[in-house]
Amino acid sequence: MRMEIEPIYLSFLVFTAGFVSLGVELTASRLLDPWFGNSILVWAVLIALILLYLSIGYWLGGRMADRWPDTRILLILTGIAAFLVGLIPLIARPILQLTTDVFQEFDIAILVGSFAAVLLLFAGPVILLGMVSPFVIRLMMQRADDAGRVAGNIYALSTLGSILGVFIPVLLLIPNIGARRTFLALGLTLLGLSALGLMRIARKPALWLALAWVLLLICYLLPSGPIHPESNTVYEQESLYNYIRVVSNGPEMLLKLNEGAGVHSVYRPDMLLADGIWDAFLIAPYFAPAPTRPGDVHNMLIIGLAGGTIARLTTLAYGPIPIDGVELDPAIIETGQHYFDMTEANLRPIARDGRYFLNHDAGKYDIIIIDAYRPPYIPFHLTTVEFFAEVAAHLTPNGVVAINVGRTTDDFSLVNALAATMERAFPAVFILDEPTFGAGLGNSLVIASHHFSLLDDFYANTENLSEPILAEVARRYHPYARVAPDEGIVLTDDKAPIEEIVHGIVMRYLVDLDDR
Repeated sequence: MRMEIEPIYLSFLVFTAGFVSLGVELTASRLLDPWFGNSILVWAVLIALILLYLSIGYWLGGRMADRWPDTRILLILTGIAAFLVGLIPLIARPILQLTTDVFQEFDIAILVGSFAAVLLLFAGPVILLGMVSPFVIRLMMQRADDAGRVAGNIYALSTLGSILGVFIPVLLLIPNIGARRTFLALGLTLLGLSALGLMRIARKPALWLALAWVLLLICYLLPSGPIHPESNTVYEQESLYNYIRVVSNGPEMLLKLNEGAGVHSVYRPDMLLADGIWDAFLIAPYFAPAPTRPGDVHNMLIIGLAGGTIARLTTLAYGPIPIDGVELDPAIIETGQHYFDMTEANLRPIARDGRYFLNHDAGKYDIIIIDAYRPPYIPFHLTTVEFFAEVAAHLTPNGVVAINVGRTTDDFSLVNALAATMERAFPAVFILDEPTFGAGLGNSLVIASHHFSLLDDFYANTENLSEPILAEVARRYHPYARVAPDEGIVLTDDKAPIEEIVHGIVMRYLVDLDDR
């Protein structure tokens, strides 16, 4: 029973298995995103385990094919793999939901355990998918002289399918139907092909597979609810780049992304100040040499527009000055316009990478704000000496740049690294700390002036501000302005260990919590 089905069918089965295996890997990253983020560490673990599972599949597939070179067995295996692919989000979701409380309690043991449990869900289907290529090679090989040609053709087809499995989920499926239904689509694709073959050679297994999928489809048809099932979730969306969530907090709207570890924007209809780090950006221009007055701020660039909180506050404080707001994710811009009243006539939202925009389309600005965060990380390419040299080239002579940096109450590792890096591109660098009031976690602005200035210039520029909003922010933050210390590692395009620095901060924070 070695050649029950035409070779072209087996070739297409190999192509489909390659497509589904990479599709599962890419969709798995989006499944994990809302809870564990999208850091290089998460990707490294995910890729390593997928490769491990495929390796096990190659080994098992070769041994099984030599012992039972039967097309029916192969198709039963791919049918089971298809079912397990569709099952992944249904089983993973309860485990992932457990991490919502874990993040708040900082129970690292349960957090790691949840992560491991979810990753183990991919073992079954990926191992089975890995078995397909060696199995088909054994079935299609007529004589030893054909071995090289057959193996080469099979692995070429598998790789071509994997290439398609990279682009179809990312560009088509996930943005339009979400990660959950993408797993379903991948599983159904493989099931359809497996069932087609089984119906020709073994009707009974095909019927069992069909019954299993009917039950699975019933589960999918049941209302799924929001990914984060909280009563205050107003809106959620899976975009090409992010899991987006709008949360109501009394009269406020909050924008949260991915695992929800930070608030990216806040909106209240009567808001003059946001009562957060966004307010501090309003007084960043006054770190320029004295005298600098509100009328000297003629335009602004924001890299990391999010829901437009900074743009709204700036317009209230400085009037309708031109603002270019760059945001990588077009869906976040749409969310800001719909839920955060991001409709200022002076704001030009631009859906683009911040550094790309700076290199290709940006003009000169009196202030450049960088608030691009994927908590707990800043994109590394927006933190380097080379990047800040590009920023300096787009500042007016009296211009200022300010970047938002996360920290704990007493761990300024990342803040100091950014300050040390900016000192390579600017003559004067300052830090404006947000008071934490015992909260443990906080933010600081690292601010650099295009021309040399002193901390006394900041005090002189803010001493007699007549605009009430600016005067209030200056009063609030005066005690927390300081000159950047001469310490911290310098970040470059070649070496910017942002993740390593942040992981150190997080681990020290968790250890400190356990010691309390």
